[in-house]
Amino acid sequence: MTLQRTTEVDHSRFLRMVSFWLTVILFIKLGGFFTWSNNIAITRVIKVISRIAMTSSIWWLYRVIIKRGAVASFGWQHSLSPLLYSAYLLLGFVSITWSTDPGYSGLQWFMDFEGLVFCYYFIACFILLDHFFAGSMVKMYQVVGNAVMMMISIFLVGMYVDPDTFYRLTHGGEEARLGGFIMNPNELGMLCAVGVSCFIFNFYRQHRVVWTIVKIGLLMWAIVLTGSRSSTIGCLLIAFFHIRQSSNTRLKLMMYAGAVLAVPVAVEKLLIKENGGGLDEVMSMTGRLPFWTALITEGLPRAPFFGFGFMRIAKTDYFQGEHVFTYAAKMTHNTFIQVLMNLGFVGFTIVFFQLLFTIRGFLQVAEREKSLICVGILIPIMINSFTEFGIFGETNYGILFYQLLIFYISLSVNPRLTPGERLYLRRRRPELVGA
Repeated sequence: MTLQRTTEVDHSRFLRMVSFWLTVILFIKLGGFFTWSNNIAITRVIKVISRIAMTSSIWWLYRVIIKRGAVASFGWQHSLSPLLYSAYLLLGFVSITWSTDPGYSGLQWFMDFEGLVFCYYFIACFILLDHFFAGSMVKMYQVVGNAVMMMISIFLVGMYVDPDTFYRLTHGGEEARLGGFIMNPNELGMLCAVGVSCFIFNFYRQHRVVWTIVKIGLLMWAIVLTGSRSSTIGCLLIAFFHIRQSSNTRLKLMMYAGAVLAVPVAVEKLLIKENGGGLDEVMSMTGRLPFWTALITEGLPRAPFFGFGFMRIAKTDYFQGEHVFTYAAKMTHNTFIQVLMNLGFVGFTIVFFQLLFTIRGFLQVAEREKSLICVGILIPIMINSFTEFGIFGETNYGILFYQLLIFYISLSVNPRLTPGERLYLRRRRPELVGA
């Protein structure tokens, strides 16, 4: 009994250690997408070192789990999703040869590929824990939610300590939005929405309900401070999505009541801003609609089939309409139009079917919790994709989350272990033999 008790304690300590390092690694990985200094050289060094270091770190943690007694024998489910994503990256890599700026296209492609490697080992860690460590409560939504909360806490504290850095003035200085020069407020709002979506799963298993409410409240407050319309809509959709999944009538009524009370505040504070152009600005999507019109009618005909190269939307760095009055921009503020300009109709077709099979995989996955997690995280990053960088745009953590979801539904442990793998388990983990 004493030996068994010692083994259980050691087992629990190991899982807590893994959960801690998964959270820290993802937190630092997310930090690599932020601009922490006005000095471009310092920012680039921070981004390169943090990203590569965290990819190396997640590989190290993955090896630690294997040495502890797991087998890295993986299979694939819903395999068309990662296959089509690989086709998209392959076309992006080839497009460097005709890109209007090969250096920029190559850098963007390398960062996306490096993120894909990180996501593979990150998800592999959870799969190994689920299959080879009985009773593991190390959940992806808990790790992602805590990493997001840690990042947003920096901004919630920073807005009091150094408001000039953590706030961004817009509309001629009349409006201050949380994010500053460090992160686009809309992108920061999307990150908050992802955190909210993850923490909601604590209610399903009645885990630290009061503390979870506090965390969700802080993230919702941060969304209001970012002034992000898309993130507000995303959070409301997430709430209604989970309300429909609940079987608890009392909980559903409470959540409906809370959502109804939040709608007027959201409309007044975010959707209709007196100093932000009101309904006219909303209807034109802050000038995006004319810009998209010019991109499709003027820019796309110049390179319709294969585009201007990976993450390039014109022959020059910025595109501005000649016949339709628009602002000048380096990216499209819509991830699907971005692909259309980058890789033409060929790339757009690949991306369309890739997304279709990914969503199909979310709905077909056997574990209900896994399906709900995927859809819950997809909602805010998809809404963000229609107005910002998005899942197929210039490198951002929306891409990272999407890559995580692809592996989350596709990667699984291969039930047919080789004789050598079975022998390894017999020696290291005799309690798993026959399981």
